[in-house]
Amino acid sequence: MTVYPFPATCFSLILLLISFREARSCSSYKVTANGKTMAGMNYDTWLEKPRIWFETNGYRAAFTGARPDGVFGFAPQSGMNEYGLFFGTLATATPEGTVAPGKSQIASRTNYLKDILHTCKTVDEVKAYIDRYDHSVLSQDVFLYVDKSGKYLVAEPYAVTLGSDDRYVLANFCPTTIADLSTIKQERYRNGTAFLKSKVEASLPFCKALSDTMHVCRKKLGEGTLLTSIWDVNEGVTHLYFYHDYQHEVSFNLADEFAKGDHTLELVTLFPENAEYKKLIAFKTPLNSPEIDMFLRFCAGLFFLSTFVFAVSYFWKRKKSTNDYVQLLLIPLSMAMMGYMFVLAVKINLYYFPAPYSDPGNALVSLASYLPILILLLIIPLLILNRKVIRDSTWGFIPKWTLTLQNMACLVLIVLFWYWGLYDVFG
Repeated sequence: MTVYPFPATCFSLILLLISFREARSCSSYKVTANGKTMAGMNYDTWLEKPRIWFETNGYRAAFTGARPDGVFGFAPQSGMNEYGLFFGTLATATPEGTVAPGKSQIASRTNYLKDILHTCKTVDEVKAYIDRYDHSVLSQDVFLYVDKSGKYLVAEPYAVTLGSDDRYVLANFCPTTIADLSTIKQERYRNGTAFLKSKVEASLPFCKALSDTMHVCRKKLGEGTLLTSIWDVNEGVTHLYFYHDYQHEVSFNLADEFAKGDHTLELVTLFPENAEYKKLIAFKTPLNSPEIDMFLRFCAGLFFLSTFVFAVSYFWKRKKSTNDYVQLLLIPLSMAMMGYMFVLAVKINLYYFPAPYSDPGNALVSLASYLPILILLLIIPLLILNRKVIRDSTWGFIPKWTLTLQNMACLVLIVLFWYWGLYDVFG
């Protein structure tokens, strides 16, 4: 009997399980009052070692960020240039739309974002710059730009919107795709709009309180907002707050920093020790542990191989023993665990949110979050089966030792599942 459908089935399962965007809960705002404008950004991420750097080519600009982008350096997450043009980027779901013909392609997201601040003074100039490019390639982002006049621009993958309201709040959504903004459930956005409903000031104490109102700090590890930046676009000053601690502040006068030439500062070294940040660093996941990342890759390959081994062993064996029928369970179990290894490798939210993890956009991911419980319940029967097939030689050499290796991997995974809190569903 042929087993050719299995590669397609496995591949389809992986696509269904990992067809999502990692949810990162950033937020941003701008306020204008009495001729003064300030902008703020909460950078909510599990990345480590955030930094601020200063570049003096073209219009001089300062950027903050934490995500390395290979040869392009670090990807900017927020920034401002010497003319008071601010920008911030927020992750969002991919909207639908069309691209007008004749647009230039964006070769590097990092260079593209930095070039805008190195060549533009106002949001009108930003719009002219963006209009030249196929912005749909940035389909997972929405950008906010603010200039000294108080005008702002929201750049979505398929839309660019200008505004001049004295107050504006943005989180992880594309505004033109939302018919009624009051329906948005993101708490940080609702907190920000409620805070600004009756009052607006362009002062540091007001903006710090607004940023604090919109920050994220989750119960499991106390993680959330890695860096808060508040930018005074008129005075050319930025105020930084590390890991949602608003008692300690580091400020930079951009003109003074530009005079020093190009340079980079790691922000962790500029602030006092933060207990919650130390807890984040100590908590190991595939994001910050190459060893765990490689082990999950090994497990994915092992479960993939196991699917074929058990299928061939069962369907090609004419005379079957009682233990052979267990392979009908091991085939789908191996397929499901293979897909779950990919989820663990890329769905970073899963490690920090309550268990079992629920993904409103992907029912399969939500269902897969019960696999740690299933493996815990099955591990003793699987070990008993393992002992039987080794002692009575009812299975061939390859399926026998494939099961042994898979059980060993599952024992290690059970320890990791416990460490990551994936069994917290039991209380």
